[in-house]
Amino acid sequence: MTIPKVNDLEAKALWVRQTLWNMHMKAKRGHIASCFSCTDILVALYYGGFVRVRSEAGQPESLDDVLISKGHGIAALYPILADLGFFPAVELDKFTEKDGLLGMYADPGIPGISSVSDSLGHGLGIGCGLAFAARMDEDAEKRVFVILGDAELNEGSIWESAAFAGHYGLGNLVAIVDDNQFGVLGKTIGSGDIGARFESLNWDVAHCQGHDFEQLIPTLSGAAAGRTSGKPVAIVAETVKGKGLSFMEGDPGWHVRIPDGELEIQGRRDLQLEGA
Repeated sequence: MTIPKVNDLEAKALWVRQTLWNMHMKAKRGHIASCFSCTDILVALYYGGFVRVRSEAGQPESLDDVLISKGHGIAALYPILADLGFFPAVELDKFTEKDGLLGMYADPGIPGISSVSDSLGHGLGIGCGLAFAARMDEDAEKRVFVILGDAELNEGSIWESAAFAGHYGLGNLVAIVDDNQFGVLGKTIGSGDIGARFESLNWDVAHCQGHDFEQLIPTLSGAAAGRTSGKPVAIVAETVKGKGLSFMEGDPGWHVRIPDGELEIQGRRDLQLEGA
């Protein structure tokens, strides 16, 4: 596996954020801050070569599954899937429109999307099912990646699923916690030591800075150890809500707001967009 240079990954992440900005500003709706906190994680997964994509007759197919359990962050995946050819890039301009393919929340009708993405707390359970099925099918190469929000960890179904994965030793399952410290109501409550909670349920755990590709890439590479240890892997990635926008970083008030006026101009400057 050839991993792109850090500078190339950083450039791709900036492009994804620029594209997301244009999508949300046109639609005047969405969850920019939540998307921006997990952008680098998704760029590392897809462009770092951890998610296997093959193309037959010009139509890409993902050989691994990526589930965005924090469903309000699903739009962060749309530019990547368009870039890889899963659907025409023109669909990005029709984000949330009636005649468009891409909704606020995802569904399997969108090429490249593995499951529905809406109510919090369901993604890890679905991921367990996919990982368990791959084992039954004797698909030794398939990996299932689940992106979790740190506030989402308050859902009891997350820990039921984590217990299942640890008990059955789902070494092909990787949960990545987008640990941005905030939920819709403010500071994340009751998160405690996230890694220790997973470890207590028989998971391997790693920690990294979720916006630093020099940490993300080796951490994702290390997750492959789950294949030999027989344990699922939880990566706790320290992130910043609204990463890349000076006025939005770490401010929970931007969970559902869309900038306008001077802040729209500032956002374009922060993202190095033309006309800023």
